[in-house]
Amino acid sequence: MSKTAERARKRRAREAGSAEVVLYTDGACKGNPGPGGWAFILVHPESGRTLERSGAEPETTNNQMELRAVIEGLEALKRPSSVRLVTDSAYVEKGILEWSPGWKRNGWRRRTSNGPRPLKNAEFWKRLDELTSRHDVTVTRVRGHAGHPENERCDQLAVGAYLRLIGA
Repeated sequence: MSKTAERARKRRAREAGSAEVVLYTDGACKGNPGPGGWAFILVHPESGRTLERSGAEPETTNNQMELRAVIEGLEALKRPSSVRLVTDSAYVEKGILEWSPGWKRNGWRRRTSNGPRPLKNAEFWKRLDELTSRHDVTVTRVRGHAGHPENERCDQLAVGAYLRLIGA
């Protein structure tokens, strides 16, 4: 889908009264790679409803858990929505806003001085691309561990998830 067609689709979704939600996400990892956790908080400001979810993987990376949190949060939405994604991950922010269009054009490969190379976490980026094409997503990055209440809560949930996984 062209950028113009995608913008038009998102505009129509907004005009049709799609739900407006805020999605807070975080990922955590003990070791990199190592056991990791992801978490999201989905808030519907109009109704005040909140959904929290988290999960863990035995062998993963921090970037994979950051991406998984966003994917899980977007998958929880039942219909196209205007989503304000709040993350502390520059990797997620730049990947969505800057890098993914080029990766997609290049067959989910990245350009290097030695030619195209496989993209790390391509399966996550492909799924995220599918999900962001359904929704009108804006991205806000906050500083991690800086007292942002929802970011701190997501961190607690993500760390708690991997601690339960490893039995700590």
